[in-house]
Amino acid sequence: MDSIMKSQFEKSKFGDKEERYEAYQYILNATEEKVDWTYEVWDQLLADLTHKDNHQRSRVAQYLANLAKSDPEMRMMKDFPKLWEVTKDVKFVTARHSLQSIWKVGLAGTPQKEMVMEYMSDRFKNGTEEKNYTLIRHDIIQNMKDLHDHFQDEAIKQTALDLIDTVDDQKYKKKYLAVWK
Repeated sequence: MDSIMKSQFEKSKFGDKEERYEAYQYILNATEEKVDWTYEVWDQLLADLTHKDNHQRSRVAQYLANLAKSDPEMRMMKDFPKLWEVTKDVKFVTARHSLQSIWKVGLAGTPQKEMVMEYMSDRFKNGTEEKNYTLIRHDIIQNMKDLHDHFQDEAIKQTALDLIDTVDDQKYKKKYLAVWK
């Protein structure tokens, strides 16, 4: 990892509000592609998933989701439950930003994709007691759409449509189906 990237991670955590945001954007942009420094930050990012600052929890969850494609040791297969917990954060905005990026873990390969799909499907089916569950369900369907669009995998679309078919409320069923139009 070069000194610029190290500096961005420092600013992301310790900078003022503007520096944190600029660093966040820089890191997300850099991690859209594979990088060779993933394990230089992995353990610290995992630790920060439980940081006292909800903004930091949100940022590192998004960084880890992006870094999954740069994880040849497949650590994410073991560490994913820790990342998934942030999608249930006490601060809904943190939970939602984390959930909206979780699909990127699936870009790392078939085992990761299957794991993410399993977690999301389970949450869609069993998360109706959660506060804001209709928004969570919408994000899950959008995540599945994003994975489908990336892989052109019709099985993902069918899973999403099968989940939508279980929804009794026509208003939300229509909203979820609109994601696929």
